[in-house]
Amino acid sequence: QVQLVESGGGLVQTGGSLRLSCVASGRTFSSYVMGWFRQAPGKEREFVAAIGWRGGTISYANFVKGRFTISRDNAKNTVYLQMNSLKPEDTAVYYCAARDGGGLPVGVSLYGYWGQGTQVTVSS
Repeated sequence: QVQLVESGGGLVQTGGSLRLSCVASGRTFSSYVMGWFRQAPGKEREFVAAIGWRGGTISYANFVKGRFTISRDNAKNTVYLQMNSLKPEDTAVYYCAARDGGGLPVGVSLYGYWGQGTQVTVSS
């Protein structure tokens, strides 16, 4: 079991930046693939980024490449999502997720643990 708690969301203007954090507790953090997902009102939850156990493998959704950066600090049991050049369409609840397995999947169902989410709102 692992528990996930996100923080760092908020209201920002177009072009601004936010850094989301997700702290994990429970089983060994370094044994999990970590992902970030988001869900806008009326839309399905979608993949944003994922990072492998040691941070050596990373995957991004096309719509965030060049703007968002995922990273992890296994000593702090924390995964981050640095979000730059934010757009109104990035407005959503952002969720941290953990996968007890390999690969960097994009499917929601392939992650077994989820945080409660943190709201990101980008004003135009």
